[in-house]
Amino acid sequence: MILERIFSGLFGAGVALRNSMYDRGQREVTRLQGPVVSIGNISVGGAGKTPFTILLGQLLKQHGIPFDILSRGYGRQTRGAHIVDPQGTSRDFGDEPLLMARKLGVEVVVGESRYEAGVLAEKTWGPRLHLLDDGFQHRQLARQFDIVLVSPEDLDDVLLPAGRLREPLSSLSRANAIVVTGDTPTSKLPAGKPVWRLSRELVIEKMDSLRPLVFCGIAKPKNFFTQVRALGVTPAAEITFRDHHRYRPSDLTRLDRIANEMKADGFLTTAKDAINLENVDGFQMWHRHSCLCIAEPTLELENPHAFLNEMMINVGLPTTND
Repeated sequence: MILERIFSGLFGAGVALRNSMYDRGQREVTRLQGPVVSIGNISVGGAGKTPFTILLGQLLKQHGIPFDILSRGYGRQTRGAHIVDPQGTSRDFGDEPLLMARKLGVEVVVGESRYEAGVLAEKTWGPRLHLLDDGFQHRQLARQFDIVLVSPEDLDDVLLPAGRLREPLSSLSRANAIVVTGDTPTSKLPAGKPVWRLSRELVIEKMDSLRPLVFCGIAKPKNFFTQVRALGVTPAAEITFRDHHRYRPSDLTRLDRIANEMKADGFLTTAKDAINLENVDGFQMWHRHSCLCIAEPTLELENPHAFLNEMMINVGLPTTND
């Protein structure tokens, strides 16, 4: 524990130096022609960036505002900038970009360099609004509006590797809007920053199982299991894989074995896991016989019209008239 604290101190010093260099203009920043809105957080995974990006995308679509999404495409096996094919696989584009492309029906571009992804987007569709997925720490690309999601756990956490924070709470001073989830208190947040509250629910479609085996490969599996139980589901077993897990046929065999041992009458997992399961040989046949159900989060933003207008003003685009 002492050693982890020492490394956390060194990590924090490195983060502070890097941010200071960007703040003083000592590191080069690239700029796209269209405005950039970043959605990010200060911790490792599990803040709900992808569901929030989908929510924001739905708001933009409702008001006829054209946009695309730029993402790193974590976990993909390809390199360079690529336009996401909604019919493709997570191996090619990453699970979260593929999920966003399918849910929103908009253009998503992946690339290690979000600038190169943005250049490809602008060459293909022209300059327009870009949503930068997981972009708070990606300071190489200039943005006009920084949205940062903060969870209750973030407020009492410490820096990596002792904790899960990528940056200290003081870094929230860079944010243009802070979005808090659940009952997150605001007393520890920087004064004078706009704070918006986000509610989150889990929806399970066609839940026929009474005692499903519940499994997931996400950043905060305990939260998922808690939400499932809150819906009145009694899991026969709860199985955890690492975040962005690349499922294999042996995983399906293991799930079947545990389900038989625990007398489960079906399976329940997340939408992100369902996309990663598509890569497994034999999954379609397994799916037809497994009674697999999918759980998806639904988000509701406090006063979404005011939020959207504040964002549009900051990026230099016309506000909506609702």
